[in-house]
Amino acid sequence: MRVFPKFLLSAHSPEQFPEPSVPEIAFLGRSNVGKSSLLNALLGSKQAKVSSTPGRTRAINFFAIADSPQRQQPPQRVKMYFADLPGYGYAKISKSITAEWPKFIEPYLAERPTLALCLCLVDSNVPPQESDAQLIHFLRSAGRNFLVVATKADKLSGNGRAKARSALTQGLETDNLLLCSAKTGSGLKELWSAITDAATL
Repeated sequence: MRVFPKFLLSAHSPEQFPEPSVPEIAFLGRSNVGKSSLLNALLGSKQAKVSSTPGRTRAINFFAIADSPQRQQPPQRVKMYFADLPGYGYAKISKSITAEWPKFIEPYLAERPTLALCLCLVDSNVPPQESDAQLIHFLRSAGRNFLVVATKADKLSGNGRAKARSALTQGLETDNLLLCSAKTGSGLKELWSAITDAATL
C-alpha cells in the first residue's frame, strides 16, 4: 500500500488544530534527535524540513496521510494525520520552547481525542536523558499510548545496539522501544506496523 503525504497546517494554539476526524500520530523528541529525517524516511518524500539548527520547529505541523490500495490508483482518502511537535532540550532555545508547552503542546497531548500514538524519539547513541524520562512520565500520567523510537541506530555495531537498548529500556523504564535508522531504513517497516496498528484500533 502506498501513502500520499501532504502538509496540512501549522498550529500555534489549540484553536488552530485541525478538526479531529482521523487518528493522529505525534512525533516528539529532543531538537537534535533526527525527527525530520525520520518523518521524511517514513513518508518517502521531503515533507518535513531538515535544519542544521536544532529547534527551528515552533509549531505543531500537521501532515495528512492518504492511502491507495493499488499502485496505479490515486489516493483514496485521508487515513491519518502525522503531528510533528516542537523539539525540546536544546540549550539555546529550551527555555522558550518550555514556555510554549503549556499553551498548546500540553493541551494537545493531554486532551486531543484523536491522538492514537505518541512516538518518543531518542538518540540511540546518547544515554537516557532526564527530559525524555519526563516526557514519558507525562504521557503515562495522561494515559497515552506511546512507543520509544531510538534513532540513528546505523551508527552502532551489533553489540552497541544491544547495549543501547538495555541502557534506554532501563533508564526510561520501558520495554516498548524500537531501534531504527532513517539513513539505512532499518526498523522503519516495524515502525510503520506500529503506526498502522495504532491508527486502526
